[in-house]
Amino acid sequence: MKFANYYQPDRVKNASFEVIDQHHTYNPTYTNRLLRSEFLAHGVELNNPDVNLGRAIAFHLLHDGQAIANLPAPKYLIATENPIICPLNRDPAYLAQFNAFFTWNRDLLHLPNAVPLLIPNQIHYEATPHFDERPIFSCIINANKAFPPGIPGDLYRERVAVIRWYETHARADFALYGLGWGKPSPAFDRMEKIKRRAQRIASQLVGYKPFPSYAGEIEDKSVAYRKTKFAYCYENVADLPDYITEKIFDCFFAGCVPVYWGSQTIGERIPSECFIDRRQFASTADVHRYLKSIDAKTYVRYQEHIADFLKSPAAMAFDTTRYVSIIRTRILSDLGQ
Repeated sequence: MKFANYYQPDRVKNASFEVIDQHHTYNPTYTNRLLRSEFLAHGVELNNPDVNLGRAIAFHLLHDGQAIANLPAPKYLIATENPIICPLNRDPAYLAQFNAFFTWNRDLLHLPNAVPLLIPNQIHYEATPHFDERPIFSCIINANKAFPPGIPGDLYRERVAVIRWYETHARADFALYGLGWGKPSPAFDRMEKIKRRAQRIASQLVGYKPFPSYAGEIEDKSVAYRKTKFAYCYENVADLPDYITEKIFDCFFAGCVPVYWGSQTIGERIPSECFIDRRQFASTADVHRYLKSIDAKTYVRYQEHIADFLKSPAAMAFDTTRYVSIIRTRILSDLGQ
């Protein structure tokens, strides 16, 4: 048996491979567990580094860029995190040190050690509720997070703009779910921090609700999506090529029609008939008017297009099995297996 290190921030004692991810509510460890299982089938045991202390290491595999000094080759990087959050994932000098790095970012594929792969999902199709079986008109399911001001393509702020529009203009047609919305949004400058603190005190003492549409946390997004007609499905950042995360697939699996804003290459990967492209509208008000115009017959056509896509080879390009196969095949080939 050979041993390899799998580096994932804050994970020790093989927490990367536990069934329940204690670090990320909506990030099941199925992908990591399948990756470990596939390597085990080829005689390589993948562990968090603390588990491998004292063992000879066949290779090092990092999940997203991390500043780990003097890490010997062979070493590999899975660069799936948004580079605004993890800048090392698009730093050419950093990427050059790896035998190979795996990335969705086509802007980096000219680098000699780049290997393309898409962010993985467990692709599947199942029958889902129809238009009249969905009592919630629209929703957002995200955590209450924010970037500092000045980030190009910041869609955290656009999510808040959607929330505020519905709370002002169409409260009955919207529900907000996720972590942290019982508190004000994160603040960055001094005046914002003072205002946030005052709102936080008011929420604790007098029942002030920073987001009146907030319907609570939710453990399983599909429960809400299966009750909802339309979901505002925004990535964290706009206009990153092929940065297509689980957000739109979570909607698809539940038969909920997404209003998508994110990767500018979405139409090359997913048929436009499967989603509503937020870029085609000037405002949330315009989106809402369009959503209100959609009847049951039109809605079922969206669902049919979604079903066709999920059953197609194009969808399987996003499947976890493909992701694992690309990583396993490249590394084992380099090792001569």
